[in-house]
Amino acid sequence: MAQNDGAANNAGGPNENNAGSEGGVKGKNAGGTKKVEEVQVQPHPVKEQLPAEALLLGFQHYLLTLGITVLIPTIIVPQMGGGGAEKARVMQTLLFVSGLSTFLQSLFGTRLPIVAVGSYTYIIPIISIVQACRYNSYTDPYERFTNTMRGIQGALIISACFQMAIGFFGFWRNAVRFLSPLSVVPYVTFAGLGLYHLGFPMYLNRYVSTKKPIHDRFAVLFTVASTWLYAQLLTSCTVYNKKPESTQISCRTDRAGLISASPWVYFPYPFQWGSPTFNAGEAFAMIAASFVSLFEYTGTSYAAARYGSATPVPPSVISRGAGWVGVGTLLNAMFGSLTGTTASVENAGLLALTRVGSRRVIQISAGFMILFSLFGKFGAFFASVPFPIIAALYCVLFGYVSSAGLGFLQFCNLNNFRTKFVLGFSFFLGISIPQYFSEYYHVKPHHEGPRWFNDIVTVIFMSHTTVAALVAFILDVTLSREDDAARKDSGLQWWERFSLYNADVRNNEFYSLPCKLDELFPAL
Repeated sequence: MAQNDGAANNAGGPNENNAGSEGGVKGKNAGGTKKVEEVQVQPHPVKEQLPAEALLLGFQHYLLTLGITVLIPTIIVPQMGGGGAEKARVMQTLLFVSGLSTFLQSLFGTRLPIVAVGSYTYIIPIISIVQACRYNSYTDPYERFTNTMRGIQGALIISACFQMAIGFFGFWRNAVRFLSPLSVVPYVTFAGLGLYHLGFPMYLNRYVSTKKPIHDRFAVLFTVASTWLYAQLLTSCTVYNKKPESTQISCRTDRAGLISASPWVYFPYPFQWGSPTFNAGEAFAMIAASFVSLFEYTGTSYAAARYGSATPVPPSVISRGAGWVGVGTLLNAMFGSLTGTTASVENAGLLALTRVGSRRVIQISAGFMILFSLFGKFGAFFASVPFPIIAALYCVLFGYVSSAGLGFLQFCNLNNFRTKFVLGFSFFLGISIPQYFSEYYHVKPHHEGPRWFNDIVTVIFMSHTTVAALVAFILDVTLSREDDAARKDSGLQWWERFSLYNADVRNNEFYSLPCKLDELFPAL
């Protein structure tokens, strides 16, 4: 069953159809004599389930999670003293915990089709822990790796407790409640802002026509399979033999080293690297990273609700999901998977590309993550996809998430100068401030004050999403909201009907907990 319009678009907003919501479009060829009917893909809302094709759709989401799952250990593990075997174990553990976190989010979190993955935001405090002087005394690389991992685990446990506290106790709900469509625009846009280049996924169906819209549904599978095969041909033809080493590592299909280093069967277990150790300064820096990851999670949630044909996420549901992000970070800390948890931006973009927002598909992808994390050789085969292939997909999928943020402009009055100022100023600072901190502040060899304090400042102000969201939020709240005209210009008159969970009966269709748990944990 498919719906022609998303629930958010039926809520009284101006003319914007959900992705793929239009019916068949008829056109004529150049001669004007032959009619061609183009069948548009119909969206599958969150509450609906799909037939057998859900397995392939879930596998697509699994493939996208491999990008960040491979990237973070590849950057960090060698600096910790770990070799190929340790890197493979960390990847399998991260993939395993991501599957668990995704399954928990789909059942007890926001219940949106969101994939939980490792967060890149934690890289700065993690590198600070890796470079701490107290680990320089270890001469054995494996001993240095395990002790560094234990220090990372301790900081992650503290940050997970912070996330669970502000989520489950409703602090995040009280902050999100002040948002309006005007402040959500830069929030969501910067969650996925990047190069927007529609390439092969949207080009194939111009030349190969089928009765079923398989090119839209399975664009990622077609793209990855064809480009991976092309990369294999280039590798076999010795095209990369005289290229620089960095190019060969990125583009060759035989340089990942994951298959040989991965065991056939591996069961991750809690505290496999030893008991965690704690350091106050490192914990504060990790808390800052967890705070930033909640901004990214919230922006991605709004995009997923938009493309999943759900109503705008109520603040209480966002806060509930933030608490379960903390649970996912706690699982990461316990299992020793190197980083915290957040919502996958690229998988939210895939919802727009496939027009499938089914919760069942995301649960199937979680099953693939757990399965291939246990059977390491098979998971390593898919994880050895060259990075440029995944990066090309990101260009498209990040652009979709950005456009979800721009879609909220339909509820704002763009002829109002207050609206223009809030948007322009937040967009500019959302680009300018992180650029300064990445190019000047973060690269300075010496800073006044402790390193953990500099990490806190750097993590917060290098995040485009956090800076843009905070600037838009402060300007939108402090500028006049008292008169009806200003509230209408910022979209509050439409937005307020979704600020309370019980204000719209359709919220139960998308966000209610299973097994009547809403009676024990009611949403506000």
